[in-house]
Amino acid sequence: MRFTGTDSYVATEDLMMAVNAAITLQRPLLIKGEPGTGKTMLAQEVATALGRPLHQWHVKSTGKAQQGLYEYDAVSRLRDSQLGDNRVEDIANYIKRGPVWEAFESESPAVLLIDEIDKADIEFPNDLLRELDRMEFFVYETQKLVRARHRPLIIITSNNEKELPDAFLRRCFFHYIKFPDRDTMERIVAVHHPAIKQDMLRNALTAFFEIRDVPGLKKKPSTSELLDWIKLLVAEDIPPEALHTQDSGKIVPPLHGALIKNEQDVHLFERLVFMNKRGR
Repeated sequence: MRFTGTDSYVATEDLMMAVNAAITLQRPLLIKGEPGTGKTMLAQEVATALGRPLHQWHVKSTGKAQQGLYEYDAVSRLRDSQLGDNRVEDIANYIKRGPVWEAFESESPAVLLIDEIDKADIEFPNDLLRELDRMEFFVYETQKLVRARHRPLIIITSNNEKELPDAFLRRCFFHYIKFPDRDTMERIVAVHHPAIKQDMLRNALTAFFEIRDVPGLKKKPSTSELLDWIKLLVAEDIPPEALHTQDSGKIVPPLHGALIKNEQDVHLFERLVFMNKRGR
C-alpha cells in the first residue's frame, strides 16, 4: 500500500514520496522540521491511511532505550513478596511491555512512532540500533527472545535539539518537512476551517507570514499556532479588516497571544509599534 495523504492531513509530494520510500526500503523514516509542522501527526495519519495499528513512544529527556522494549518492575515484585502474593513466583508478571515490543507483537503490520528522539541522551539512538536492525531483542529476566511478527513502519521525529549519531542516520531514510508556503498553508487551513471566509483567510495568512518575517523573532509562529489563532478569530468574530495593515509587520495583530509565545518577542513587537507611531 502507498501513502497518498488523508482528508485531514495535507502532505506534499516530497513527504508522500519519503513515506513510501521508507516502506519500500523497510527502513525507519527520520522526520525533522520546525516544531508544529505536523511531524507527530504524520505517524497517526499514515497509520490511518494504511489501516495499520499505531504504537507511540514519546521520548522524554530522562528516557532510556530499554524503556521502549520493556521494563522490569522490581519494586512491585518486592512489595508483593512481602505481602505473600503468589504472583512473585513468575517474574513475567512484572515485565511491562514497551511500545517497541507491542509493535513487534502486533498481529498485523504496525506503525511505530518514536517521537522527539533528540530529547534523550546522545547514546539513546545507538542503543536501539541492533533491535531496529534485527527486529528482535532478548528479555533477560524471562530468557525470552522477542521477534517481530511483521516489520513495522518506524517513524522517528526530531526537533534538531541534538545531533544524531552517524551510525543511526545510516539506517534511516531522511526527510525534512519544509515550512509550508502560502498555497500549502491555505490548503491546511481549509482542512481545519472549511467554512472560513476568503477575506479572513487572506488577511490572516498575510499577517501570519508578516510576523514570521520580522527580523529578530526568538520563536516564529508555527502551523499549529496559526490554526489556533484562526479558531480564535472566528470564535470572537474579529473582522478581517482588523488584521490588515499598510505597514507590514509593524502592528501587533488581535489575539496575538496565540502566535507570539515569549516576552522577548512581545517586547519586540511593542517597540515596532512605538517606532511606527513615531514615524507617522
